[in-house]
Amino acid sequence: MLWGSGVLSSFETLADGYTVMVDAPAEATEASASNVTIEDAGPARKRLNITIPPEKIAEKIDDSLSTLAVEAALPGFRKGKAPRHLLERRFGKNVRDEAKGQLIADAYSSAIEEHGLKALGEPEPVDKIEDIEFDPDKPFTFSIEIEVMPEFDLPDLEKIPVNKPMLEITDGHITDELMRQRLRLGTPSEVEADFKPGDRLLGYATVTKDGEDEPFFRNDDIPVYMPDPDDTSDGQVLGFMVDDLEGMLNDKKVGDQLTITTTGPENHEREDIRGVDLTVTYEIRSAMHIEPATVEAVVEQYGLASEEILNEQIKMALDQRVVEEQSSAMREQVTEWLSDHIDFELPEKITAAQAQRSLENYRLELLYRGLNEDQIEHHVAEARSASEEEARSRLKTTFIMNKLAEHFSVDVNDQEINGRIAAIAAQREMRPDQLRTELTQSGQLNNIAMQIREEKAADKLVAQAAITEVSADEWQKLVEARKEAAGIQTTKKKTTKKKSKTTKKPAAKSSAKKSSTKKTTSKKKTTTSTKKKSKTKKKQ
Repeated sequence: MLWGSGVLSSFETLADGYTVMVDAPAEATEASASNVTIEDAGPARKRLNITIPPEKIAEKIDDSLSTLAVEAALPGFRKGKAPRHLLERRFGKNVRDEAKGQLIADAYSSAIEEHGLKALGEPEPVDKIEDIEFDPDKPFTFSIEIEVMPEFDLPDLEKIPVNKPMLEITDGHITDELMRQRLRLGTPSEVEADFKPGDRLLGYATVTKDGEDEPFFRNDDIPVYMPDPDDTSDGQVLGFMVDDLEGMLNDKKVGDQLTITTTGPENHEREDIRGVDLTVTYEIRSAMHIEPATVEAVVEQYGLASEEILNEQIKMALDQRVVEEQSSAMREQVTEWLSDHIDFELPEKITAAQAQRSLENYRLELLYRGLNEDQIEHHVAEARSASEEEARSRLKTTFIMNKLAEHFSVDVNDQEINGRIAAIAAQREMRPDQLRTELTQSGQLNNIAMQIREEKAADKLVAQAAITEVSADEWQKLVEARKEAAGIQTTKKKTTKKKSKTTKKPAAKSSAKKSSTKKTTSKKKTTTSTKKKSKTKKKQ
């Protein structure tokens, strides 16, 4: 990176994993005969009290039994000829249970449509449905709570102040990108020890909860990358941020084992490990070093005539990246401005599904921005370790951008989705059709559309903003000032490549610190170091 960050249907999926019912049909369904009252049940949360009249219950059960009478075959009777009273005796409970479930689903769906509620996620029964009396001769009453889209108004969107970084490609940028290409085309070789920055380790990993003997997670092929001490000594193992990972791996070799004690991030996708003390063991099974290809080999690979032409091509690509980064920086500014100027209550629950979707969206964004696998997983691990306040801030932004897209009537076409898939596929060096299949199978294809929709909405806002051009140095100062104001620490660097300790980072605002003991164990000796774990998240 060149600088610090940054079809109408009845259902629509938001970027953070929420499913929202939108554009409800005006026509009432058959279930509208139910009586519905709605009351507030908390921030962005509603309670639906629904009563289904006995005649609808009897009608539903009768329909189910009539269907069963045609299909059922009882001993001694031909198919469809069994007496009604025998069917009721044999299948009555199953029929009533099925009818209850169908009536609840129909009544809930109808209530959402008729009252124009934009429900988030799945409805939650107030009482156990199976414990509520279900009698064809009596009204059936049940209550369901749902989280709904927060209600708020957009402020005046004209002339929002935005700084546009005027960045220039330097020889250093070209050299860095050339090295990236040399590594991509380099020669891999196995190494046993003396790991270098960027080396890819592969090993057997387990994760065990405190107080339990057996691991809840095992995997034979977990990659770990050796951090670059000139950038940061921290790294990630299994998605957990590890302080001074470079120092822990500095004297290790293939066959050695690391034991890391940590605490499950409060925003982890797995709710059962949030805030739980964990022990991660990692046995290094193999290690791979990439020897960079020569410049001549890169020139030949791309079929160019000389190194000078290669550098020109790299500069053209970086110039395009600058344009994309400028757009990203300005989008981030208008998004932050909206968040600062809009206040509303958020849904109280941030579920595992929403956390997972948020991280997958972030991973796709980083892929699109051209980061490599190690950088992406490092950033995702930092996001996973973010404070609750930061996680809720991302959720707030999602709702705001959805509202903004509605305000500007933004839609996304197939050509735009295909273009984004092609760009990400190019970063991953795979065919676009392969990536589309992967995204479809993982349920992330809609995330691509939502990302594009949000970007287009932000671009419309930037187009009417009050833009001030600033130099690269001025922009960097602004970025650092924004990070400092938000209590976000910049990248930690080591002053030497030895295993010396660095100054601990202060905790981010609203982030609780917790002691964490990390052990590094070789086959012949054990060393233990105890240090406090900072949950500070670096803002990209």
